[in-house]
Amino acid sequence: MKCSKAEIHRKTHRIPEIRFEDQKLTSFAGLVVYQALFSRIGLKQQLSGCFRHLKVSPIFGHGVVVLLLVVHLLLGYRRLQDMRYYADDPMVHRLLGLQRLPDVATVSRSLAGLDATGVANLRRLNRQRVLEQLGALGLARITLDFDGSVLSTGRFAEGTAVGFNRKKKGSRSYYPLFCTVAQTGQVLDVWHRPGNVHDSNGAKAFIFACVQEIKAILPRATIEARMDSAFFSDDIVSMLEAQGVQFTISVPFERFAALKTLIEGRQRWRRLNGETSFFETDWKPAKWDTRYRFVFLRSTNRQQYKGAVQLDLFIPYEYGYDFKVIVTNKPVSAKKVLGFHNGRGAQEGVFAELKSQTQMDYVPTRTQAGNQTFLLAAVLAHNLNREMQMLCHEPARNTTEKRAPLWCFEQLGTVRRKLIQRAGRLT
Repeated sequence: MKCSKAEIHRKTHRIPEIRFEDQKLTSFAGLVVYQALFSRIGLKQQLSGCFRHLKVSPIFGHGVVVLLLVVHLLLGYRRLQDMRYYADDPMVHRLLGLQRLPDVATVSRSLAGLDATGVANLRRLNRQRVLEQLGALGLARITLDFDGSVLSTGRFAEGTAVGFNRKKKGSRSYYPLFCTVAQTGQVLDVWHRPGNVHDSNGAKAFIFACVQEIKAILPRATIEARMDSAFFSDDIVSMLEAQGVQFTISVPFERFAALKTLIEGRQRWRRLNGETSFFETDWKPAKWDTRYRFVFLRSTNRQQYKGAVQLDLFIPYEYGYDFKVIVTNKPVSAKKVLGFHNGRGAQEGVFAELKSQTQMDYVPTRTQAGNQTFLLAAVLAHNLNREMQMLCHEPARNTTEKRAPLWCFEQLGTVRRKLIQRAGRLT
């Protein structure tokens, strides 16, 4: 298309007035949502209150440093050295209420100066945030899952020990015990332990404390608990029964030879579904005082054929059986007991998100209190992400047989890509 000269040329006589201004560009515009959340719950003031007992008063308070760690993990960074990537971001400064961020050495010294009292206060703050949400929801049923997770370290750190480590054998590690709420997918509490302890080491007191916390905020709610075979003991089972908690616990075969006799001597198995059959009985180990309901489950499993690699239509598959035993006091059918107990696998998804999205498995310092604080900062970042989504959306489902979360939560990594990591300009 041919254009005329009038459409191409223009007259310019006046010299324009040019002003150079600070545009305040940010790479994390989505943090404005978390700024509103932090302001609503007074997170900065609550974190500062956790460390008021420390006599040392640095320019950057310990509460501010912990809040910086929470923001650091929300942004998706892992190492403390990665703070240099957002040190000049104005949105991060606004969220923290600072004109400049502390350097890595300052953060390391702050973590090294923490003590057990500050860690206990931080644990209590995390419990209060989760309990406040549960109290506001007023749920009639609360399901607690208990399990441990290995946190490996490539170097020596205070409080670590060499224990069971499936991925890094022989490495020093921590082995914290977690209590998660199935309905919200949040971590109610975490108890830090060295890596050489058994899952049930001190678990009775931890479980009892978590149950009491729920009872204090929701006295009329039905409390449920799910655990693996490491927690199977007379002390834990009797304590849960005395507290009125409905529980399912896997039973370890290697500790009770009588279970094998009961299974081998059973002639009639009742059909549960296409692959699983069951029977149940009231039973107790020899040293226990009370009988409980034991559900014996048998599921078909195709055995591996180790012959020559050849496709033969005339060789049938051979099937064997996998066995599982669950002890419970739930007054429901065996099918619902199995579905409820299998729902505890969702806790592994919470652990995976904590390790991949909030860097829970990172060990930043050599001091135990500093590493515990970093772990609690990761738990806070995860819980705050869930809390924000719970405030913005209505529950998507009712209580299911497996006790799936009531909300369809987006993982923190998804929220980070869709919302947090957005370029913007502060106006």
